Amino acid sequence: MDRTRSEVRVPRWVPPASLVVCAIGLLDAAYLTFEHYTQSATLACSETATINCLKVTTSTYADVFGIPFAVLGLVFFVGMGALCLPAAWRRPGGLLRLVRVAGAVVGVLVALYLVWVELFRLNAICLYCTGVHILTFVLFVVVAVGSAATVDESLAVSQEYDGSA
Repeated sequence: MDRTRSEVRVPRWVPPASLVVCAIGLLDAAYLTFEHYTQSATLACSETATINCLKVTTSTYADVFGIPFAVLGLVFFVGMGALCLPAAWRRPGGLLRLVRVAGAVVGVLVALYLVWVELFRLNAICLYCTGVHILTFVLFVVVAVGSAATVDESLAVSQEYDGSA
């Protein structure tokens, strides 16, 4: 057996699924970013009591440390998109996988906070923001399942070689 072999087996559906989710999330976050910087002039969302994108995107909760959450969403999906490239999924070693999972966890935690803000502080929901939250959760699931199902042959070979398997 070749003990220097380094191969990572990822379920075939994981890299394209994660990239598609990142691309859609990137488009949604880009739209929200555009709306933020154009004062929501073209925000295509109703303004009823509960569904009110303008109320959500212009609230005092719409940014953190002066950075709009829309921009942070854009950065999140760009970063996760890079981490979800097929080459990144196939890279041996656990650090990249750990960073990808940590990024997905942080994304879900931020999304949960923002959902809480919308429901309990603003009493309004932004449909575009909800889209980002749902995509963040779906990305978390894809990354978690994909990471759990990924087999790093270099680790399996080294454990076998050390006698620890």
